[in-house]
Amino acid sequence: MLLSPLTLAFKFASPGPILIDLGPLSIRWYGFLIASAILIGITLSQYLASRRHVNPELLGDLALWLVVGAIPAARLYYVLFEWKNYVNRPAEIVAIWHGGIAIHGAILGGSLAMFIFSRIHRISFWQSADLVAPSLILGQAIGRWGNFFNSEAFGRPTNVPWKLYIPPMQRPPGYGQFEYFHPTFLYESLWNVGVLVLLLVLFFWGLRGKIPLKLGTLILVYLVAYSVGRFWIEGLRTDSLMLGPLRIAQVVSLSGISLGTLGLLWLYVFKRDLPGSLVSSNPRRSAAQARSRRM
Repeated sequence: MLLSPLTLAFKFASPGPILIDLGPLSIRWYGFLIASAILIGITLSQYLASRRHVNPELLGDLALWLVVGAIPAARLYYVLFEWKNYVNRPAEIVAIWHGGIAIHGAILGGSLAMFIFSRIHRISFWQSADLVAPSLILGQAIGRWGNFFNSEAFGRPTNVPWKLYIPPMQRPPGYGQFEYFHPTFLYESLWNVGVLVLLLVLFFWGLRGKIPLKLGTLILVYLVAYSVGRFWIEGLRTDSLMLGPLRIAQVVSLSGISLGTLGLLWLYVFKRDLPGSLVSSNPRRSAAQARSRRM
C-alpha cells in the first residue's frame, strides 16, 4: 500500500528520551525542556512586569518560589493518583526525569507559593498571577513536548495523517495491537500557544487602553481557556489519572472553568475588585522594603 506524501509528512515518532548521552551521565529531553521553559518564562514575566512598571527583579525572586512550590507538588499530585505504580518502587517517586508530573498539581503548589510570596512582599497576589500567567501557559506548551520524547500522554488509537507511533513497551494494557495513536501532547501544546496569544493580546490591549483590564483578568482568562482545552483533550487520552470512574483532569478542568467564569463575572458584571487586589500601590517600593528588611 502506497502512502501519500501528506501521510509521510505527518507520521512521526519519538527519537527517544535521551538528548545527550555522556556515558554515566545522560541529559533527557524532559528535563531540558522543563529547564528551558522556566528560563524563558522568567524572561517573559520580567518583560511584562517592566511594561506594567513592576520591578522585574521581584519576578525573578518569585520564580524561585514557584519552582520550589510547583515541581514537587506536580510530582506529588501524580504519584498520589498513581500510587499503585510506586508503592513497591519507592525510589521511583523522586525520579521525575522519567516523566510523570501533573500540571494541576503544579498550579496548586505554585499558587500556594505565590500567595506566601505576595504576603511577605506586601504585593497583590493578582498582580503577580497576571504577570506569570502568560509564562505559565508558554511553559506548558513547551513542556508537553517532553511527553512526546517519552512516548507518553498520547490518546486513543487513530489513523489520522498526523498519527503518532508508540513503541510496544509504551502502549497501555489492551492496546498492544495498535501502533498509532492521537498525539494529544501536540493538541494541548498548540492549544496552549493559542491561549498564550490571547493572553498577550489582552495584556497589550490593556496597556494601550483599548480595554479596561482589571487585576486578576489574565489569570482568570488563563484558567477558563486552558481548562476548556484540557477538558476535551483529556477525553482522548488513554492514561488519565482516575478517581473511580472519573477523569481527575476533567473534574479539575470543570472546576477551573467555573471558578474562572465566576471571577470574570465578579470583575466585569458586578464591577468589583478581587480580594487582595490593592495590597500595595507601589510594587517597586514594596520590593525595596522587603530587600532592606533582609539586609
